[in-house]
This record gives sequence, structure tokens and C-alpha cells, in this order.
Amino acid sequence: MSAEYELDTRIPRWSRTPERDPYQSGLEAVAAESRANLGNVLFAVAYNEFCAPTLEESVEDPIKKGATNITVTTTTFTPGGSHSEVEIPEILDHLRPQHPGVELRYAWPFDLQLVANTLAEQVKRFSS
Repeated sequence: MSAEYELDTRIPRWSRTPERDPYQSGLEAVAAESRANLGNVLFAVAYNEFCAPTLEESVEDPIKKGATNITVTTTTFTPGGSHSEVEIPEILDHLRPQHPGVELRYAWPFDLQLVANTLAEQVKRFSS
């Protein structure tokens, strides 16, 4: 086993705190707000690198609970990123044959007018 492979498998499982990993903490806070807005919808968080669970792992849990329709999204709101444009679609393409009874959708790209409106509201909050 190479040192790189060992790190790639160990780093995502490290214990995380808001002080050591503010991104993960922030994403979990967004997830909590999303859960509140989605009601009884099964909801899971996944990470693309450096943190667990992976998208593959996160999809397994709702499937085990009987989900037959899963929608994946990303926090990358604008085009141009390899994670959102390439890696996530490739992972979903890999997962679909493994779960033929499950519809895996990708809620992306974002409506850029909605993104712009959200950003404008944020600017207005700090401009008054």
C-alpha cells in the first residue's frame, strides 16, 4: 500500500472540529438548515475529498432505507468547477448500474439568476 493511498483513506476519517475544519462545520450547518426546509425527505451530506462520507457512501444509506429516487446537489453554484461538472456526474454514472431500481438525479447546474438574487440579497444585508 502506497503512502499516498494510506493518507487518502485515513484523512477523510480524521476527527473533525469546527476549529480544525471550518468548511466541514459550515457545510453541516447548511445541511441542518436544508433538513429543516425539506421536512421528511431523507437527506445526507457527502464530501468530494479530504472528508467523509463520500458521495458513494452517502447514496448507500437512503437506498438501504428504501429510497428509490435520490437527488444529488452541490454547494458549487457557478459553472467552471471540475467537481460539479465532471467528478459528480462521473460518480453518478458509475453508481447507476449498481442500483438499477434507483433514480439518481443531479440537481445542477443552478439557475444563475437565483444565485445572483441570493448574492444580491447578501450584499444588501451588509450595505445598509
